[in-house]
Amino acid sequence: MPNNRTLRLAQGSDIPALEELIPVSVRSLQAPYYSAAQMEAALGPVFGVDRQLIRDGTYFVVEQAGQVVGCGGWSKRQSLFGGDHGRAANEDDLLDPRRDAARIRAFFVHPAWARRGIGRTILVACETAIMAAGFRNVELVATLAGEPLYASFAYTVVERYQNPLPDGFTLPAVRMTKHLTPGG
Repeated sequence: MPNNRTLRLAQGSDIPALEELIPVSVRSLQAPYYSAAQMEAALGPVFGVDRQLIRDGTYFVVEQAGQVVGCGGWSKRQSLFGGDHGRAANEDDLLDPRRDAARIRAFFVHPAWARRGIGRTILVACETAIMAAGFRNVELVATLAGEPLYASFAYTVVERYQNPLPDGFTLPAVRMTKHLTPGG
């Protein structure tokens, strides 16, 4: 990985760094697409840490000089997006790789490290792990800021919609899918 960056699976001990990174990433990189009120309403329920991904061993972090500068992962569970803030303590149901699509989830990059291949590196790692787990279809809900990254990996738009938020706000989002082909 360039510039001495390290990609690894997230651990519980990374949660404080993730809780610090996510709001910084959202408030900077999402600002051209969403209002300050939308971003604040989305922090927690939409933009937040999902500890279940960490427990499942499907969430990655990228470190630079010991600092977490990016994160993102995939899921073999029902939830399409969102942090675990306010979610019931029960784990989501598992997906069946023979009939269900895996989920790409919760990508965030520190603004000082944006546009340096961190999201791409994590997405390649996710797709490799997804195929190793037996899934061939992938689904995600992208922010408007994230849509170009996923489109560059041949994800296609299925639906554009407004995700309801607290206090009557909504957040425009894009549901996208992709079929993974081994060796392709």
